[in-house]
Amino acid sequence: MKLLKNRKSLMGASVILLLLSGCTRVVDSSGKVLPEKIISASTTLSDIWSNESWFSALFVFPLAKMINYLAPILGIAAAIAIVTIFIKLITLTFTIKSTVATQKMQVIQPELTKIQKKYEGKKDEQSRMLMAQEMQALYGKHNINPFGTILVSFIQLPIILAMWQAVQRSESVLNGSLFGASLQVTPLTGLMEGQVLYIVIFALMGVFQFLSMQLPQILAKRAAKKRPGKEKPAGNSQKGIMYGMFVMIMFVSINWPTAMSLYWLVSAAAQVVQTLFIQWKYIDTPQGAK
Repeated sequence: MKLLKNRKSLMGASVILLLLSGCTRVVDSSGKVLPEKIISASTTLSDIWSNESWFSALFVFPLAKMINYLAPILGIAAAIAIVTIFIKLITLTFTIKSTVATQKMQVIQPELTKIQKKYEGKKDEQSRMLMAQEMQALYGKHNINPFGTILVSFIQLPIILAMWQAVQRSESVLNGSLFGASLQVTPLTGLMEGQVLYIVIFALMGVFQFLSMQLPQILAKRAAKKRPGKEKPAGNSQKGIMYGMFVMIMFVSINWPTAMSLYWLVSAAAQVVQTLFIQWKYIDTPQGAK
């Protein structure tokens, strides 16, 4: 029961933080960034602090300024890539712990299922306590903190949202181009007009987005096969959620400016590299996780 209450508390806190951090309206009804919300070279911290939320001032503003600074030097694509990788490095320590815990959870899922089936239909307080104790003992046996992934989400989601808004609001992105093509054109428009660059960016975004979602499942199954006498980790419900999220992202992003597809492409590609690095360093080589 304590486990469930703590989980609900963390999830509730995450939702509240996201609502507080995302309360600033930055686009109009057509999806275009409001002129007063564009962060340019002349925008100051005091401007954002006076007119917007603390979240915009402390998180969105510095990231947008970094993109604006790097874009004239390296190009908009490289600027988005560097800032995205910078964010990944900041959250790497938390992500390592979360990834290791998630993979361990997937491996022991059959054992968790057996415990749940053992007490299936038993609603009395004693049965619930016994089930919680057995589950907690299983977590302890495998050195798993079940709150790890939730805590990481609590920390990462506002940062992801900040980067999302920074890409939206950066003047360099709004006025930027890639190989002469405007990044404000949507993938759907590019597709209808037969412009190859927009189609390629959108397609690669989809490929890496799907791979970044699927890779942890693939690695977990591979790890489970190496454990003699263990079943494969169950993940049908997780797969359903994953496929639903992927379809939703592709459906919505086809009408986003291509700049956002470029950001999702870079972010997903960085996620794939990060997942493979963590797998190699901290999971396949157990001493790295200590």
